[in-house]
Parts: sequence; C-alpha cells; structure tokens
Amino acid sequence: MTKKLSSLHRRRFLKGAATTAGAVALAPTIIPSSAIGRDGAVPPSERVVVGGIGIGRRGTYDLGCFLEQSDVQFAAVCDVKESRRLAIKKTADEKYGNDNCAMYNDFRELLDRSDIDAVLIATGPNWHGTSTMLAAKAGKDIYCEKPCTKNIAQSIELADTIRRTARIFQAGTQRRNLPHFAFACYLARTGKLGKLQKVYAHPRGMTAVSSGWLPAEGDPEALKVDWDTYLGPAAWRPFNPSHLDGFNFEKGGGMVGGGVLEWGSHCVDLCQWAVNDCPPPVEYNPPVNGEMVATYDDGCQLILRENGWIPLGSCPVRFEGETGWVEAGDSGKMVLSSPALLAGRVVDEIGGYPATYHVRDFLDCVKTRAQPKGNAEAAARAHIACHAANIALFLNRQVKLDVTKYEFLNDEAANRLRSEALREPWRF
Repeated sequence: MTKKLSSLHRRRFLKGAATTAGAVALAPTIIPSSAIGRDGAVPPSERVVVGGIGIGRRGTYDLGCFLEQSDVQFAAVCDVKESRRLAIKKTADEKYGNDNCAMYNDFRELLDRSDIDAVLIATGPNWHGTSTMLAAKAGKDIYCEKPCTKNIAQSIELADTIRRTARIFQAGTQRRNLPHFAFACYLARTGKLGKLQKVYAHPRGMTAVSSGWLPAEGDPEALKVDWDTYLGPAAWRPFNPSHLDGFNFEKGGGMVGGGVLEWGSHCVDLCQWAVNDCPPPVEYNPPVNGEMVATYDDGCQLILRENGWIPLGSCPVRFEGETGWVEAGDSGKMVLSSPALLAGRVVDEIGGYPATYHVRDFLDCVKTRAQPKGNAEAAARAHIACHAANIALFLNRQVKLDVTKYEFLNDEAANRLRSEALREPWRF
C-alpha cells in the first residue's frame, strides 16, 4: 500500500510539474539588465562576494578599496566590538541602498556562509595567521593585513595551508603593486644593477621587548567588546581598554614584541622581492652602529637601518649591485645611480602607498586563480626573515638559520622562539 501511494504521488507531482513548466514557458520572463551586465553593471556571476573580519581603522581603509571595485559585493562583517560592526554595516548598507549587510560576533559563523567567496582579515596581528588558516579550510580566498604571522612556525603553517587548500592569499603588502617599487625590484632581480650585493630595509625600530601586561580595568559588556575572542590564541591577560586600539601587545608577533616585524613586513618584503623571493637570510646579527646585518647564502646582505636614507618618504628600500643602485620610498619617487637604468621608461609616481592596486590584483586572481603579488609563499619567507631578526635582537647575539628546515643551527634558545603555545580552542 505504501509503495503504491508513493508511486501515485510521484506521478501526480511529475504531471503537475510538467503543466506548471508549460505555463511558465508561455509566460514572459523579465530579466533585469543588471543581471546580464548592461549599463556598466557587473552580472552576479562575475561578482566576488566578500566578508570582513576585524574591521577597525586599517580595515576600514581596506574595505573602502574593495567597495571601489564594481565587481565586489560586501555581504557581512564580523568584529568583537559592537561599535565597529554597526559602523561597517552602515557603510555597506549606504553603499548598496539596502539593509542586507549581516553582522557577526563570531567569525566562524561568517565563514560558514556558502555565498561568501573571499574574506578581508584586518584584525589585530594576533589573529591574522589563525583566522587565515581557518578561512582557507572553510574554502575562502583571503586578503590579510600584515604582519600575517606571529612566529616562524606559523609562517610555515600558513603557507602550507594555503598550498593544500588551493586558496588565493594576498598579504597586505600593497607596495608590491606600486609602479616605482615594482620597477626598483625589477632592476635588482633581473641583474640590471649587476650582481646584487646589499639590500636595505627600514625596520622602524630595532628593540625587542616582551608583550606587556596592563592593569585590569573591569570586564567589558560582552556584546560591546568580546575580550575573550579578542585575545583569541594569545595568552590570557586582564582586560584593559588600551589593548584594544593602536600599536598594542599584538603588534610584535608573539613573545618578541616591537623589533623588525611591524614595518619590516613591508620593507623586508620588498627586499625579498628584489632577491627573487629566494629563501630568507641564513645568518642574523644584532645591531652594530645602527645597522643590523643578515646574510643570504649567496653572500648578499640584508641590512636593516633607521638612518642614512635619501628623503623619499616612509618605507624606504635601497638595492645595491656591482654596477648600480636604486632607492625608493612612499613619495612615489626613485633615485637611480644612472638615468640609463630607466632605459627610456616612464615609471608612474604614485605616492601615499594606496592599497587599491593591491586589492585589484587580489580580486583578479580570485577569478583567474593565478598567484597574486603578495602570495603566501612570498609572505612566509619575508615574515620568517623578520621573525629571525627579532630573535637575534631578543637574544642579542648572532643566530644561524637552516633555510631548508627553518630551524636554528645548534641553538636551543633560538629554536624555542620559533613558535609559541596557542590558547584553547585555537590550537589546530
């Protein structure tokens, strides 16, 4: 009896469906012009649906660069601070003229959404590596602000995770997509300067201190500031509002605070590009006379220094070869040892290190599945160089790195600083 009824119901359903389909076929179908890309609109099939995780001051700027792109649909925001969630929702809803931007306190709920293609991660650096790897495992492409990792071990794990999951990852090292920096690196890595001898980076600080611990100032209301989630994988410490904004304990990258990592994520990254994104230096020395020297296995030196720069703006880099040199900074300008190095080219001067071009590179790669300029492998090697330099600063002595295993040679103290314990439940 049950089988007969089931069969009858199926036949009735199919007959009804056929009748309905015929009726629909006879009725006119109205398709909005935006769905097929008329009048400059981007059809839904070409849009990249983006969610934001940790959108504060820097993240708001990044989001503005995403919203400028006609093929981006920003769908959701997650932040531990209620005020930020509301502010970003307001921005997105005003942009699209609706009330559709969703808000989350737990970024895992955002990652569970199957309609979101990519995420912008602009949390504090304490969260960058962990949230990136969880996003990759959830099938999302990632644009992540720097510093991207807390230590050497996490740098390796991040690159491995992106490789295994076949996701697109772009570190927020936007200078890779600015013409004058790109041209300077091109001169270095293509031999136009002769055999490369020295690459210089501006670390913006060469001291290493522990993370810090401010006095407790009560507990915030969880919906306004989720302190436990803010700390995430970091060691617990009492709530203090000074930890929530600015260059706080998170900026140093794990146990070793300050030092090379924050600004070096940009400058050392450019130096790594100049040496063809080869493995990082193998030897690191503490500063002498204001210069910290690290040496690659081919003898080229990475030199970190605060002073001695041509005034070309922030984040200066300099590349010296046997036959020429080039120096560039955030003004958008370069100084060359010889005009002949330009070979008749006109290089655009774009000052102020805008991220728009870097975001566009990321979105194009999301669609084509090509590797972006600030890909995970390049970011990992640049970050490892910064972390190793920080360890030499912290220990105040020379350390030597095996760049096949990314372990320090015969140095137990240095190897203990390669990683750190993550707080539950964020170990994986």
